[in-house]
Amino acid sequence: MSYASDLRLVLKGRDFRRLFATRLVSALSDGVFQVGVAGYVLFSPEQKATAAEAAATAAVLLLPYSVVGPFAGVFIDRWRRRQILVYAPLIRALCLAATAALLLYGHDGAPFLLSALIVLGVNRFFLSALSAGLPHVVGRPELITANAVSVTSGTMASFAGAGVGYLLRLGFGADQHGTALVLLSAAAVYVATSAIATTLGRDLLGPELRLARQQTREAVRQVLHGLVDGARHVRERRAAAAALGAIGMHRFLYGITTIMTVLLFRNYFTDNAQAGMGGFALTLVVSGFGYFLAAVITPVVTERIRKEVWITAQLAFAAVAEVVLAAPFKPIPFVIGGFALGVAAQGVKLCVDTIMQTIILDAYRGRVFSFYDMIFNGLYVAGFAVAAAILPPTGKSYAALAVIGCGYGLAAVAYWFGAKNTVNVATAGSDLEV
Repeated sequence: MSYASDLRLVLKGRDFRRLFATRLVSALSDGVFQVGVAGYVLFSPEQKATAAEAAATAAVLLLPYSVVGPFAGVFIDRWRRRQILVYAPLIRALCLAATAALLLYGHDGAPFLLSALIVLGVNRFFLSALSAGLPHVVGRPELITANAVSVTSGTMASFAGAGVGYLLRLGFGADQHGTALVLLSAAAVYVATSAIATTLGRDLLGPELRLARQQTREAVRQVLHGLVDGARHVRERRAAAAALGAIGMHRFLYGITTIMTVLLFRNYFTDNAQAGMGGFALTLVVSGFGYFLAAVITPVVTERIRKEVWITAQLAFAAVAEVVLAAPFKPIPFVIGGFALGVAAQGVKLCVDTIMQTIILDAYRGRVFSFYDMIFNGLYVAGFAVAAAILPPTGKSYAALAVIGCGYGLAAVAYWFGAKNTVNVATAGSDLEV
């Protein structure tokens, strides 16, 4: 089936349409917000970004997803997930208004970044609730299609939001006043997200409160216990553990690639900050098309071959693409490489998401997805740290490129041997796996 056919299929469900719209509008605002913050810090005309500064800024944008993850999982297994989708965007809108005020009064240091951290920390609850709620609005036969459409469309909306943020930055200006207006624009869209979420039924997205309260009472008293529960639940399911290992390695290498890309467009390909921002934005847009292509082909391919085979193929493809397209260190091949890596990244994630959603019990789903997100974002941030240590200010490093290429190749081999004998016959409500 084509992406358009998949979209038409899952959009027949009224509740899915509402959850889907909530995801898209929120993702659009996320893109505007992140470009506003990253553009102001990394592509300021007054100074060139170093590897450490780029890594630190990127970490600010993502670290809350890992730090807040254990807390999010415990509470979305206890709180009505629909209520999280309603109130989290409103909290983010208020925080963005405060962040804009800080900028207008000249506070662009630690208070500015702290406010951004709060916005992203709240977003962790929102995204966990979306993932855990999806199986409540579609049937199991449509889950892989719904997941592909939801995740990829959300990613595309985020890329679109980044494009909108870039255009707003051009219109409002790259200074403190212009950045404040960009952030206020994102806040307005978050308010719209909350309004859309109110159309969902209060109890529609779960959890089953009687069961959830019984199983998470101890986790509420000791939050880290919830994370341990999620990790143990994954460990007992070999397919889930192997899938998390594969996507964790991908995210680590993707983190190094991200910082390399920022530095190359800021300090190597051009001396003009605005041109560098434009080149980086173009790479994001082209990468977004790669994500879209993965959404089109992944459901079709995984009807014919096992998801484990497709994950392995995508990791191997990423290894080749990184070396062949990035090695010239020229803007055009690098942008094309962004497209190729977008295909691989989304192809892997769609399969991993479906594996996790299919074999994890609903009462554990929130905690497991928070553990998943902790790995997904934590290893991405770890990649930033390694990039800060090994990359020069220009971002050009053949040694780093070799690490990335070999890493993807090793990940493909390790996952293939780790998952090839694993056959899942579990359902979301069963512990059976052979």
